[in-house]
Amino acid sequence: MILPITLTTAGAAALVNIWLAVRIGRVRRAAKVSVGDGGHDLLLRRMRAQANFTEYAPFVLILIALIELARGSLTWLWLVSLVFLLARVAHGFGMDGGKFAKLRMVGIVATLLILLGLAAYAIAIPYFSPALKVDGLQIA
Repeated sequence: MILPITLTTAGAAALVNIWLAVRIGRVRRAAKVSVGDGGHDLLLRRMRAQANFTEYAPFVLILIALIELARGSLTWLWLVSLVFLLARVAHGFGMDGGKFAKLRMVGIVATLLILLGLAAYAIAIPYFSPALKVDGLQIA
């Protein structure tokens, strides 16, 4: 079975992760810090942006995949996936501070709302799905 939403979102998430890593690498070279953050604030911020991405992306991708398996390719799931990726890019820019600082909160709020919505929908699917009962067993 091909899961187009999940595959597209996972591929795009990998690209976002690469982008976040490249941003870290640029600061590392400029600050001449090969391990850790060396007390460099911008490097620490960019490292946290990538770490934060890797903390949330797996949960969102797993939920998208399971919902897509259960319900098929839904238009709203495409939209949620796109908003999640844009939110994570906004968060990455926002972590730099300065004129983009407000994007951090946009990214955080959007990510948490998406995660909450996907989690609630995933939990609801088995309880509100029409099902076939055979010999007392529920078959979806």
